[in-house]
Amino acid sequence: MGRVRLASTEVVRLRVSSFLLADAPPRGSVLDVARWFGAMQAQDLASAKWSFGVRLGGTETDVDAALERFDVLRTWPMRGTLHFVPSEDARWMLALTGARALAKSASRRTELGIDTRTAERAAEVLGAALAGVRLTRAEALAVLEAKGIGTEGQRGYHLLGYAAHRAVVCVGPNRGREQTFASLADAAPNPRALTNDEALGLLATRYFQSHGPANLPDFVGWTGLTTTDARRAIAIARRALVEVEHEGASMWLSPEVRDAPPSGPTFHALPGFDELMLGLKDRSLLIPAGSMDRIVPGGNGVFRATMVEDGRVIGTWTRALKKRTVAIEAQPFTRASRAQRTAFERACSDYGRFLGLTPTVTWP
Repeated sequence: MGRVRLASTEVVRLRVSSFLLADAPPRGSVLDVARWFGAMQAQDLASAKWSFGVRLGGTETDVDAALERFDVLRTWPMRGTLHFVPSEDARWMLALTGARALAKSASRRTELGIDTRTAERAAEVLGAALAGVRLTRAEALAVLEAKGIGTEGQRGYHLLGYAAHRAVVCVGPNRGREQTFASLADAAPNPRALTNDEALGLLATRYFQSHGPANLPDFVGWTGLTTTDARRAIAIARRALVEVEHEGASMWLSPEVRDAPPSGPTFHALPGFDELMLGLKDRSLLIPAGSMDRIVPGGNGVFRATMVEDGRVIGTWTRALKKRTVAIEAQPFTRASRAQRTAFERACSDYGRFLGLTPTVTWP
């Protein structure tokens, strides 16, 4: 029996479920969502927290509590980019995918005058200094300077990144508005131990269950794995996945998503760095042709928050935080209907409750 062929509309419909955007009850906890995705974009902390909130309901305080407990933590497991990952999975992910990112940054460390001996010494110093405590970035860099390890310019950033990739440190919860660093041993005292093949299989399972239907280039782009390793990962995970076809190419998803009942209409105010936007290499089914510049103006890598109707982006939005309110400006790609305005304002109400602020929405 051949593979099931999916029309584009069916791919989009299924992704609403896989990205946990269907009109279903919230999915458990922050840790449950992180385990479903495997890893979630977290270079912008406020956006990353709302990525949890939009799928869980609740408040920012609930997410902060999970971060404080280190149910999930922030580190650089893939592509040299900050992600939230389940704390128990940080070590095997760093070993599997973080090692490639670390190798790719070697030339930049050389340009900064950081040899391997210096980087390893910095990691050792940071590991000792962070045992049982959390330090802000400035405090961590001061520790290195006190040991005669220069942190000027970009050196400090790369030394901290090296220590994180070596599974010595991770990013901790903010202290006020300041980023902190913690010992990975403290944050994840019970790491999951996996063989290389087990890690490949679990990574593929989690990616395709949370992003599927998705294809091989999508998976390679998300993980940073070689195509050879990505193919092996899919082969290992094949019993946990369903293979389908879209426009002649193979795609994979989980049976749970395939068998989920169709969702009712959905409308979301997603953050700028949500997995829906950054988790797929091919965004042609997500974004109208010619609209990418409105989401990433000038191609500067800074993604705007998006208005998403039934799995497709129909506009962007910006916010301004005030003492008791959050001012939201809607920027639809085309004139919004009355129903779209109502649905977006309802989504903004959810965002306001998450922040504990009253939302005000303006339209062009």
